[in-house]
Amino acid sequence: MQSASDRHAYPAHWEADVVLRDGGTARIRPITVDDAERLVSFYEQVSDESKYYRFFAPYPRLSAKDVHRFTHHDFVDRVGLAATVGGEFIATVRYDRIGADGMPASAPADEAEVAFLVQDAHQGRGVASALLEHIGAVARERDIRRFAAEVLPANNKMIKVFTDAGYTQKRSFEDGVVRLEFDLEPTDRSLAVQYAREQRAEARSVQRLLVPGSVAVIGAGRTPGGVGRSVLGNIRDAGFTGRLYAVNRAFPDDLKELDGVPAHRSMRDIAEQVDLAVVAVPAAYVPDVVAECGEHGVQGLVVLSAGYAESGPDGRERQRELVRQARAYGMRIIGPNAFGIINTSADVRLNASLAPEMPRPGRIGLFAQSGAIGIALLSRLHRRGGGVTGVTGVSTFVSSGNRADVSGNDVLQYWYDDPDTDVALMYLESIGNPRKFNRLARRTAAAKPLVVVQGARHGGAAPQGHAVRATRLPHATVSALLRQAGVIRVDTITELVDAGLLLARQPLPTGPRVAILGNSESLGLLTYDACLSEGLRPLPPLDLTTGASAADFHEALSHALADETCDAVVVTAIPAIGDASTGDAELAQALRSAAEQVPGKPVLVVHVELGGLAEALSAAASTAPQADRRAPGAMIRPHPFRPLDFQAGNPAGQSDTTKSPTTLIPAYPAAERAVRALAEAVNYAQWRRDAADPGKVPEYEDIDEKGAAQLIGGLLARGQGLTLGTDETCDLLGKYGIDVHRALHAPTPDAAADAAGALGYPVALKATAPHLRHRADLGGVRLDLADEEQLRRAYAELTELFGRPEELRPVVQSMAPRGVDTVVRAVIDPAAGAVLSFGLAGAASQLLGDMAHRLIPVTDREATSIVRSIRTAPLLFGWRGSAPVDTPALEELLLRVSRLVDDHPEVVAVTLEPVVVATHGLSVLGASVRLAPPPARDDLGPRTLPTY
Repeated sequence: MQSASDRHAYPAHWEADVVLRDGGTARIRPITVDDAERLVSFYEQVSDESKYYRFFAPYPRLSAKDVHRFTHHDFVDRVGLAATVGGEFIATVRYDRIGADGMPASAPADEAEVAFLVQDAHQGRGVASALLEHIGAVARERDIRRFAAEVLPANNKMIKVFTDAGYTQKRSFEDGVVRLEFDLEPTDRSLAVQYAREQRAEARSVQRLLVPGSVAVIGAGRTPGGVGRSVLGNIRDAGFTGRLYAVNRAFPDDLKELDGVPAHRSMRDIAEQVDLAVVAVPAAYVPDVVAECGEHGVQGLVVLSAGYAESGPDGRERQRELVRQARAYGMRIIGPNAFGIINTSADVRLNASLAPEMPRPGRIGLFAQSGAIGIALLSRLHRRGGGVTGVTGVSTFVSSGNRADVSGNDVLQYWYDDPDTDVALMYLESIGNPRKFNRLARRTAAAKPLVVVQGARHGGAAPQGHAVRATRLPHATVSALLRQAGVIRVDTITELVDAGLLLARQPLPTGPRVAILGNSESLGLLTYDACLSEGLRPLPPLDLTTGASAADFHEALSHALADETCDAVVVTAIPAIGDASTGDAELAQALRSAAEQVPGKPVLVVHVELGGLAEALSAAASTAPQADRRAPGAMIRPHPFRPLDFQAGNPAGQSDTTKSPTTLIPAYPAAERAVRALAEAVNYAQWRRDAADPGKVPEYEDIDEKGAAQLIGGLLARGQGLTLGTDETCDLLGKYGIDVHRALHAPTPDAAADAAGALGYPVALKATAPHLRHRADLGGVRLDLADEEQLRRAYAELTELFGRPEELRPVVQSMAPRGVDTVVRAVIDPAAGAVLSFGLAGAASQLLGDMAHRLIPVTDREATSIVRSIRTAPLLFGWRGSAPVDTPALEELLLRVSRLVDDHPEVVAVTLEPVVVATHGLSVLGASVRLAPPPARDDLGPRTLPTY
């Protein structure tokens, strides 16, 4: 082993699992002296050409001196990292710190030479790009700011690795060698490159699970029943288009088939490649199964077995070991304790789940952490997607169980550019990486709707089996941040399905104006009231009377859709009685015909006990038989579908002149449900329009960022975390142009009089004891004290009411112009990141929770929206004849606080209360700031898979 003088402590935090370009995984870790044999074996498998490119000369083998040099590192000036699969090296990278003369050096030298070597069999998988991200992060941690690399001109692959990384770089050519120098400070372009690579790799890793060419079910029992045998039958009955195998070590030697599926005792007995293994064996046997799968080259696992983190501490450790073992072989896992996965594509037809029936094919992607909720979602879509509201089905379904590896973030990466998914529905009980989820959700929502319902919102802890970062933010704040990212947040799975069906069938509304028509005046009025409750702008309902014919509905709907003052139409329908009543099919055809003639606006139907109408509304335009690719005896269903319109009147992926084969109009059994779904669509459409121009983070010339950094550094030198005193708070905020009205301590009446004399009358006298702070309702504040006599009288009253001055902590402050009291807060949450909050001070925010929230950094448009998004915002804009206050000054204050926290992550909490906003300008009367060492920002580091 290396001696203590030759090395620093082993940096275990540099170890990481990564997803490569092809969807496989590798482990990156520091190279140590124990890796000598691995290094030699790795080098022997590298081609002569690759060795020549690395050393600029023929170099058939490593000498003992080379091996010593490449395995002995001090982890500061000399660092080597290896990418491993199955414990063996597939690539290496190292840096050596150099001085200005190019010779080996130590700190404060901030440049290093870097070099890679990738095994030929693994070239093209993105290994070098991943290693560059990690060695760059290591170098920054060791105060290295710049890399230099010398590459032969013919080594185009390695030159591309450096040039594509997105760093600011300089390129030169000397003595037949290309010299590249680049700064390691992340840039917008380098982060964009990193995120794009992350998306491609993680999407590909999920695709390998959902689109396998072959599947083995391990644990399929010999007798009917049981999890393994059930899943085997479900895969077979769904008509899986690839190869299927049944595996069970208990099979007799002479058993060749099980239910018509080839049967084997072990994965080793299967001659062909197996892409996906569904594991349904007791947890104690899973490690042996994973080892067999890894040795066989299986690409991914769906682990249905229970007995992991949901069962307690021992199970949690078993789960961690399962993930470590699978990733060591380059495999990803769905589960354990999973319900399974489904892909309805005609090219795949995979039902590797416990769902006994394959869902109808469609354009809705489903993700559920809970198996029970997954069953409920599939069941509701099955009922409503085929009989109640139209033939709308599922593209893919993932139930992640304990979410030990593959999570909702990974599935979002896959859905983002999946051409078969137009709407994403997610049931989440926990969010393992909220920052990343927010980033991915924002990007996904800009392309297709993402509807989320959160379970366990009020439980205070994540469900058993889910290891997640703790957050101090209340659920309402997390929900607001999700909405800011474009997520359609609903409260129940019923609302989840309601919104999903509308978004999957109809164009997005261009505004909140709603036309209402139908044959029931009462139902129309209920719909009208529901629209008002949801913040929509309904037009007066049009009553067609109970004697309305199909032609009357057609004419009324056509007229409403053509009306430029309407953005959406809700049709209400009740059963008619009599021989001349309109039939369900006739009415449905009339509504579909009108919607097709005037496309571009969403149409919804509220029906009362009209099952026939709902079925007719969703009837296919063509009932021609489909090609049967399923197993004999399996049921086949038509699945016509109108693609989602990302823009009004323009289905996704189609030109304006291309029409979908049929119009599917969603129907709802209650006006409230229809209108709530429509309101979500209206809000989402508005978010899409706003997201197209998100605004900018303004620059302010009077901000002293460097001075603030020096002040913060000096203050933090006192300890790990501290709340600043009044003078320090004012000094720090002042460097960002935030002036605080100073409050002078008044421990005696004479001190109060002296303070008032220094400030100038009129003044305010306040008690700042914790139980009286910001509680004007308790009488601890005296305002507009015009002279010393009034001040001394007020001082005596306060001490008489509340106790001695040392208990009251009284202060004197100059009076501010009258206005509206508000509160501005910023906090860095370890899970969600930096959050800016705003509301009115007092009961509105404390009792009613009327606060608005935005992620930092906040743009000018977001600052405008946060001021207007609280329910009590009218008080700022002249409510009941009062004078409007200076909201532009308030927005500027919000932007300055955002800049302070964004520029200096050591500022972990800021509270400005009260901020009195007057008709001209504002006054910050109270402020507190807390400093602490900045929390780790894993979202800015190199790509890694989470560890739980």
